[in-house]
Amino acid sequence: MEAMKIAEVVQTSEPVKDTYKIAYILHFFLGAGNLLPWNTFITAIDYFAYLYPTKHVERVFSVAYMTSSLIVLLLMIKGQGSTMRSKVSFRLKMNFGFSMFVLSLMVTPTIDWAKGSSSWKSDGSFLATVASVVVCGLADGLIGGSLIGSAGKLPKEYMQAVFAGTASSGVLVSVLRVITKASLPENPRGLQTSAHFYFIVSAIIVVVCTICSNLLFRLPVMQQHCNKQLSQQHNHDPTTYRPKLSDIAKKILHPAIGILSIYVVTLSIFPGFISDDNHKSELLKDWYPILVIMVYNFSDLAGKTLTALLIPSNITRVTWACLARVVFYPAFRANLHGPRWLKSEVFTVLLTFLLGISNGYLTSTLMILTPKSVSSLEAETAAVVMAMALGVGLVVGSILGWLWII
Repeated sequence: MEAMKIAEVVQTSEPVKDTYKIAYILHFFLGAGNLLPWNTFITAIDYFAYLYPTKHVERVFSVAYMTSSLIVLLLMIKGQGSTMRSKVSFRLKMNFGFSMFVLSLMVTPTIDWAKGSSSWKSDGSFLATVASVVVCGLADGLIGGSLIGSAGKLPKEYMQAVFAGTASSGVLVSVLRVITKASLPENPRGLQTSAHFYFIVSAIIVVVCTICSNLLFRLPVMQQHCNKQLSQQHNHDPTTYRPKLSDIAKKILHPAIGILSIYVVTLSIFPGFISDDNHKSELLKDWYPILVIMVYNFSDLAGKTLTALLIPSNITRVTWACLARVVFYPAFRANLHGPRWLKSEVFTVLLTFLLGISNGYLTSTLMILTPKSVSSLEAETAAVVMAMALGVGLVVGSILGWLWII
């Protein structure tokens, strides 16, 4: 009876338009909120380098964050066969994840407020900061897996919005860091104050994203998409059709390998490469890593925005393009240890731009095309499998990033 009512609503109601692109904008904001905390930690590179000069902060943060995020994604993959995939569970997971984000972002300034500047370089503060990064990674896995899985069942523009949002968070954080750093004196007190303001503003933005996640499924266009998906599920007899995770994984094996390779290459180079002790700028000093991170974030956003205009139709060719990115290894190696002209800031910025734009465009392309290459009932699981492959790439890449110090 319930299935007949849902089907009747779907058949008799006219398609609801996404008025003023509100659903698209909310997906964009949620994508930004998903990656904003990670960008907040990694863009404060000058602050953490001052606090813990011997700790290889960027590499430790990368491994801690990516590993904890992957653990959550693996658990979500294991639970794909359960019935806990309603819009209510989505909202609960998003609220819980964003709350964890806010908590983790406030740890760093709270340590300073509680103990004073004398504790800046203690091992205890560093461990607490790393623990906050781990919590942040757990929240990322929860929010990212839920958001990507949900967007995988929707029209492709919503997945594009999510990944454009993730890239925009890097741009936003970079601009925020430049403003807070430039507006205060370049001394320890000014650095500490600017970092505190920077973390607090980031936490406020995450709170706004929490509100967006609660508004999303109140939109008529999203309610219609949910009703349509429920109708499709009721039209299939679960005793005769029950998609298996292994079967779906086989169908999307090539794009999964492609997305994994993208992030193995990217995370093994960025951000660890730019923090290498042998790679400094006498001209830009401690502004250099901040500006290079900004270049990467802008180019990553440009790549993910391009998919709104042009998306290739051949997934196999896109996968080969992903694998071809291994050419960045010899290029960055030459930038670090090659002739003097290859070590220049200009060449570093050029390589970083190419790394970012290829990362953004290929990621967005695969994440849009792959869920649409399987049936609608398999789309959510396919999207989460892709997110898991992306997570594995992040972990492997962040571990390989340690090789630059050898």
